[in-house]
Amino acid sequence: MQRILIFGNSGSGKSTLAKKLAKTKDIAHLDLDTLAWQPTNPPERMVISDSFKLINVFTKANNNWVIEGCYTDLLELLNSGNKDNSSDYATDVIFLDLPISQCISNAKKRPWEPHKYESQQAQNDNLAMLITWIEDYDTRVDTFSKHAHQKFYALFNGTKKHVTSMI
Repeated sequence: MQRILIFGNSGSGKSTLAKKLAKTKDIAHLDLDTLAWQPTNPPERMVISDSFKLINVFTKANNNWVIEGCYTDLLELLNSGNKDNSSDYATDVIFLDLPISQCISNAKKRPWEPHKYESQQAQNDNLAMLITWIEDYDTRVDTFSKHAHQKFYALFNGTKKHVTSMI
């Protein structure tokens, strides 16, 4: 079985890598953005237990999967070291820890994400906020921060890969 978690800063390439792995390994793919937020304007985080119920539906329906996102609070729910029945949890993690400048460059080149934005223009209108968000990765102390990702990576019990540059 292969159950992979990919995490890192916005613009680090999580979705791109997850889509590639899903295709080449023929495994299911879940973007945590699709279930971390309530459909409100402005968006508000879904209660973690509700997000986890949706994650659990996905993991129960798929023996092999890749899940990606920046939500350490959700990723922690899939760390087998924290659970009695590890067969339902991640076997591997990939920490995409790219330089801030590369994440910003990737964000500027990002194709339209219709599951996040109603239009390409809406996505473009959010770019300045996203760049500021990316720039704050090293200094934030929330569930989306480099600090939280480093701690999760250090505590994960399975196979780990720390990626600091992309070719």
